[in-house]
Amino acid sequence: MRTRVSSSLMSLLAVGLLAALAGCNKNAAAPHAGMPPPPDVSVAAVVSKPVRQWDAFTGRVAATDSVDVRARVSGYIQRIAFKEGDEVKQGDLLFVVDQRPYKAALDNSAAQLDRARASAKLAQAQDQRAQSLIKTGAISRDDYDTRAATLGQADAEVRAAEAALATAKLNLEYTEVRSPIAGRVGRALLTLGNLIQADQSVLTSVVSQDPVYVYFQPDEQAFLRYSELARKGARASSDNPVRVGLASDTGFPYSGTVNFVNNQVDAATGTINARAVVPNPDRVFTPGLYARVQLEGSAEFTAMLVDDKAVLTDQDRKYVYVLGPENKAMRKDVALGGMVDGLRVVQSGLEAGDKVIVSGVQKIFFPGAPVKPAEVPMGAAPGAAPAAPAVAAK
Repeated sequence: MRTRVSSSLMSLLAVGLLAALAGCNKNAAAPHAGMPPPPDVSVAAVVSKPVRQWDAFTGRVAATDSVDVRARVSGYIQRIAFKEGDEVKQGDLLFVVDQRPYKAALDNSAAQLDRARASAKLAQAQDQRAQSLIKTGAISRDDYDTRAATLGQADAEVRAAEAALATAKLNLEYTEVRSPIAGRVGRALLTLGNLIQADQSVLTSVVSQDPVYVYFQPDEQAFLRYSELARKGARASSDNPVRVGLASDTGFPYSGTVNFVNNQVDAATGTINARAVVPNPDRVFTPGLYARVQLEGSAEFTAMLVDDKAVLTDQDRKYVYVLGPENKAMRKDVALGGMVDGLRVVQSGLEAGDKVIVSGVQKIFFPGAPVKPAEVPMGAAPGAAPAAPAVAAK
């Protein structure tokens, strides 16, 4: 009886052991059956087209004309004829200096001129009479010479009085301080009743608005490259086009031309000062603003272009993932150039026809990882709808 019970017990234990082993095998196989699917990525074909390289620099906006307004006569400010911050035209009235002393000086000069002309008229009559009397001997030679000299002095006094009258008129005109240029006027530095000194006291400032200058400093290597291209006829030696953007702009929406390059390189900084002139009809630019400048830096060449967000960094090396056989992400090291039309120039490392992974690269943890690609245009905005499923290379 005990033998039969023991045999039954052993059989039950064997069945339980076999069931446990089967359960373990099933649990061991579960992770393989539950592996995550390949990550979704976006791929785009490398763009190959003729381009021109643009070099980027930083610069500052400056007015083409800037004037500190001073009066040419002394006196007390009687009137301020402008609104601070407004645009003015050349010749617009800005300040009026007390005119009464200068009007009195003008009247005095006019009276002096009338007296000089009367004296000259009398001297001329006496000289004519002396000329007739000297012929008959009714006057001495000494009196004749005296009357001739008196006429000459009278004529000189007339000219001096005319000059004094012109100066008085000019000083009276100078009591009206007018804008020497067209532009935007600043604040009034002196107010009503203040005494101003001729050619010393600054009353306000005026800066021109359209066009504006943008000053920037290409480095020595860029300057040498530009000079070499100009000697080869690959670019103009002057009036080169530039593209300009402000700190708040996306891209470079404004255009202009380089109209000045300095005659020497700054040995301390290794840069050379250059200046571009940019139209400003909408008054977008204000002198003193920071500006970003792009200058055409090369002749036309055929370049391969990729989206900059597809480029990854491994210490000092740059690389991208391309779609390889069986939809696997393959790493390719690349040498990069500048930006053209929002895309990065790839100098080497890629071939025409490569499809670069531009979105979802953070889901790729090692070269050769399987991916699920969807093709999009190169440079498309993140989240753009795919054009069509991508086909893996064979």
